[in-house]
Amino acid sequence: MERPSILVITPVRHIAGVSEILESVGEVIYLDHPTPDEVKRHLPGCRALFTNPNKSNVFLGAEVLEAGSELQVICTASTGTNHIDKAEAARRGLTILSLTEERAFINRISSTAEHAFALMMAALRHVPDSFESVKRGEWDYTRFIGRQVDHLTIGVVGYGRLGGMFSRYCRAFGARVLVVDPFKRVEEPGIEPVELPQLLAESEVISLHVHANETTQNMVNADWFAQMRPDVLLVNTARGDVVDEVALMAFLDANPAARLATDVLADEVRNKAINPLIARAIQDDRILITPHVGGMTREGQEIAYGHAAGMLRQFFSTR
Repeated sequence: MERPSILVITPVRHIAGVSEILESVGEVIYLDHPTPDEVKRHLPGCRALFTNPNKSNVFLGAEVLEAGSELQVICTASTGTNHIDKAEAARRGLTILSLTEERAFINRISSTAEHAFALMMAALRHVPDSFESVKRGEWDYTRFIGRQVDHLTIGVVGYGRLGGMFSRYCRAFGARVLVVDPFKRVEEPGIEPVELPQLLAESEVISLHVHANETTQNMVNADWFAQMRPDVLLVNTARGDVVDEVALMAFLDANPAARLATDVLADEVRNKAINPLIARAIQDDRILITPHVGGMTREGQEIAYGHAAGMLRQFFSTR
């Protein structure tokens, strides 16, 4: 059988072993930073599309997929799939391969949980803004007095793989950890399963570890913010779409001691350049934003992208 053409629309050639796997499957076209028009121009004749939401400006919806008359499969090296119009893909009979259910492999990736902990610590200890102060020639700690983790109550929303890891990191530092997850039975020493109102009311830090779907869209809304402490630090390494950003900015306006540390933004794939939180963060040192780098470690990329490429190889081995 003729080798399939594979269009890769995310950088992979820097990740050990990934290109070798893909090139063993078919003829590979690499587009590291394509626009939607470039994807549409190269998609005709391709049977596979390999992507990742962290480094792609292309939403795979009807407009782009229309160009893929021979497309059979979309493979994404991610657990999240909100960069893909799944209904449109299903309408076209496309298979979506993702890491969502690949438990044995993704359990080896702690990168995002580690980044959530790093964001929390950086915000609690004012690391970015105190460094900026030093670069301006200043040497004054008084504006940067932080918090000590072993005196804090930390709320974790979602106790899956990443929420569990993050919770254990916080416990190792001596924090009181509260957890809300209606789908998980929490039976771990030192980690308290509670109802949502208690977590919102008592937590000085709240970290989000949930999937983006119809039920979690704008889950963190005005009602949630009304129940939070006025000095809460909200940490988000899940997906930007789980937070109502309009309600978030209103909460920050009303509570000058509140803080945000996020690795994700709403409608990130298509709209990150004009997200108002970025413009606000330039002037507001209570907001810390990183560019969706949670899973971007050398080890994490090699595990995730390598396994996704292997899934694509398995897909075509049965065709």
